[in-house]
Amino acid sequence: MTDVLVVAELLDGGLRRNTLSAVRFAQEVAGGTGGGFDVLAIGEGTAAAAEALTKCGARKVLTAEIEGGYLAEKYAPTVAEVARSGGYGVVTATASTYGKDLLPRVAARLDAGVASDISAVKIDGGTLHYKRPMYAGNVFGWCTVESAVQVVTVRQTEFEAAGEGDGYAGAESVGVEGAGSDRVEFVSIEAAKSERPELTEASIVVSGGRALASSENFKTVLEPLVDAFGAAMGASRAACDAGYVPNDLQVGQTGKVVAPRLYVAVGISGAIQHLAGMKGSKVIVALNKDKEAPIAQVADYFLVGDLFKAVPELTTAVQKARS
Repeated sequence: MTDVLVVAELLDGGLRRNTLSAVRFAQEVAGGTGGGFDVLAIGEGTAAAAEALTKCGARKVLTAEIEGGYLAEKYAPTVAEVARSGGYGVVTATASTYGKDLLPRVAARLDAGVASDISAVKIDGGTLHYKRPMYAGNVFGWCTVESAVQVVTVRQTEFEAAGEGDGYAGAESVGVEGAGSDRVEFVSIEAAKSERPELTEASIVVSGGRALASSENFKTVLEPLVDAFGAAMGASRAACDAGYVPNDLQVGQTGKVVAPRLYVAVGISGAIQHLAGMKGSKVIVALNKDKEAPIAQVADYFLVGDLFKAVPELTTAVQKARS
């Protein structure tokens, strides 16, 4: 029997939807081992998040209100203490920037092994086996964690968001551990606001590469296509490094992993690192002037041509079809 603690991710005083992927993982582990799972909402605005979490099928929802903005150094002691005192066998969160930042610190405090960015879990004789990417996502391997407490981050694109459970869990407050680093201070958070869907949660993603050649071309050539689809916009690392678009739009091994229903790659050659972040998409459409571009090997539809001519034509066709 393995009990699971899910660490929820909060944003602007509410629950981020990606937490529900970690909840799905917790449901699988708890159901397969005869255990249960609880959810911890930690940070500012835990009341609203707890209200949403009471419907996810957890035994209980725990809240730890910590003011002053997110700092992993402030959150980790409380998460570790809740995990230790509650006797949880697995501590999990989604493998977002938040989960990747916070949970390694929690693991260090618990002297726990870590399985990061997993894409599946199977249970064999009570032992948990985790599937995770290796070699830039070119292969997947199975691993086990031998420590008494296991810390796991789950890939959002591989675990479907959990729906409402049968019962309603009660919410209760837990004590906040004061230990933290006095050398780290939260100053502010600067987040880009966009009317477009969140990149990791969008059903359609349109990404541009270095071939667009400038930030102006991203705005005048690619963005009309993005908006015609009602999509989220992404980019390759090369385009982000060149300063054409902000780094938070990067799709790939060192960026964000996406698996939308439709992924449109414009002017992206398809380096291994980029493919690792999007090849789980249901349908992949690629446009490139090089017919030998690596992305052709994973694309369902591959168009060879000049993007500066083809993209406006595609934008017009999409606008006409959607109208």
